[in-house]
Amino acid sequence: MRIQPRQEILDIWRATVRSCWDNGEWRWGGRSGSNSISDAEQLLTLLLPAAKVSVLSLDDPDRVDDDVVEALGSLGDAIRIPRQLVGVMIDYFRRYTDEAGTPVFAGGSYLTPTEGGPPLTEEQYSRDIVDSFAVSVTLTLATIGFVKVYRKATQRRDLLAQLDELEAMANVRLTAAMVGLLRSFSTSVFTPTDPYGRRLCDMVNQDELPRREVVDALREQLRDTMASLRSVLLGSGRVTEDLDNSEMLFECGWSWGTIAGAEEVPTTEPIGRQRPGSAENAPYLYFTVIAMDAIEDLNSERTRLLGLLNEEQQRLSRALQLRWELTRTYWATVATFGNRRRWPIEDIPWRTTDGDRTDYYTLQTTSLAVKGLLAVGRGGDEELGRIASVLVELAQRARITRRASPGEQALLVHAPGKQVILNDRESKPIMTWNVNEFSTVLLQRAITVAGLLNNARRRSELLELADEVWDHLLQRRIPDGRHRGLWDHAGGAFPGLAPMPEAPSWYLTERAVHAMVNASQLLSERTFPRAGGLAAYAQDLVDEAEYLFDREMMRGTFSGVAMQRNMRSIRSSLRRAQLLVDERPGTAAALANTVLLQINDVTTGQQKAGEGI
Repeated sequence: MRIQPRQEILDIWRATVRSCWDNGEWRWGGRSGSNSISDAEQLLTLLLPAAKVSVLSLDDPDRVDDDVVEALGSLGDAIRIPRQLVGVMIDYFRRYTDEAGTPVFAGGSYLTPTEGGPPLTEEQYSRDIVDSFAVSVTLTLATIGFVKVYRKATQRRDLLAQLDELEAMANVRLTAAMVGLLRSFSTSVFTPTDPYGRRLCDMVNQDELPRREVVDALREQLRDTMASLRSVLLGSGRVTEDLDNSEMLFECGWSWGTIAGAEEVPTTEPIGRQRPGSAENAPYLYFTVIAMDAIEDLNSERTRLLGLLNEEQQRLSRALQLRWELTRTYWATVATFGNRRRWPIEDIPWRTTDGDRTDYYTLQTTSLAVKGLLAVGRGGDEELGRIASVLVELAQRARITRRASPGEQALLVHAPGKQVILNDRESKPIMTWNVNEFSTVLLQRAITVAGLLNNARRRSELLELADEVWDHLLQRRIPDGRHRGLWDHAGGAFPGLAPMPEAPSWYLTERAVHAMVNASQLLSERTFPRAGGLAAYAQDLVDEAEYLFDREMMRGTFSGVAMQRNMRSIRSSLRRAQLLVDERPGTAAALANTVLLQINDVTTGQQKAGEGI
């Protein structure tokens, strides 16, 4: 992998503080103005790497690296940087808490009118959005973790008081976001003969079987999921229709916001008023993936080790985990349904039950498919290799790894992006949500799948794709001015596609940072896949070296301090090689080769000494 994630993150940090820090104050807002989502993404550009990449942590001044201090130098030294960040975080949580103490999750300026529709009202701009719930989960977990560590590194009373306030606000917002996700979960039930059912059957029926056979097979594979849906009691998504009826099909996932008519979730936390919902009771693929990723953060190892959730949040987390598992199983089943010839996800583009179709939906479905394959023990190289092939094709179709011609329809996925229509409870369009994250999501998926592959060659090929996508994204950075080094100037990769932006897109910049965090975790946390032939070769070398070393030790005494030190060094290298055979066979082979040469020198020296040479 040519990507150097640590250096790339440091470069983005330099660009971020240059763009946002002005005369001791933090500038909120980007290309889409200021709202609860964009401002959280702006803050996560700094906090996400600091929370998930240990060498970039900012919560302990004694452990902050010099190059990190240099990158964030505008904020101050290692002592002042975390203090400044505390002030910025407090400002965010205050900005998005109303006078009654209720956290605000409005989409705001990210929402736009439907084509030819009337301008949005203030009430529409203020509606809660699943994207805000999800990004708030990630932000608050990073904040609470930051506070827990930083509190141990300071004794200043005023700063400790700020940390207490910050942790309290973050906990309230985290609980409110979890409640929001519970009230946004959707289970849509329909018959195979209505438009939704027909489209679902057409999508999964890659073998052109009779519809009745497809329905029976699909229901059989989803039998446990249908039974478990009856355990969904909190919030929304409760199944009222009889799924035991052999004529019924369903979808599950997250709608774009709180479901219209969703019940309030009982909680002991002071989260304020739970606003009534207005979203239709139907899953949206984009918001489902966003919610799934946030719930993974709730159940991550870091969250458990640092004890970031209180007792009430753990209860809510268990309820969300059930929905996460049901959704993962459903989408993995649908995406890989049928025989081994071709999965539905390989039939690009993905078609949703509402009749929409786009390569972007195929890309999003790969995330859910991988999660599901791993859960049921089907995450081997053969299955993941098929997902990898889909990613390679998507990169070609989006003209990321193929030459583009001016005016191609394929380029619209980059700019202006995919317009997701948001419907009300009667399935009538009321506003739109713009998505232009195709390249950054593709990069994240390529890195994630590469880290799961056991075949070293396939892994290297997929990482090569990641390098190509990153090269594409580097062309899209803003080239000059205050915001240089941030995203997104799509015209940099596709001349004439979009004009030079006047402000950065925190939406895309945060996702580029997220991809670099994934790359960092791949390098630091996951072992290189074992190559069977190389491991066997390394083991043979180690075995020969051990035999020759033992034989030399049996042949005679080694007098002299230098010779004894040399033999101890050889023994140490040999033990090290044996330990590395499984995880790092190439290194083990190199060590064994060195040991063999050293033993040969000893043997030759002993022979010459015996001959009196």
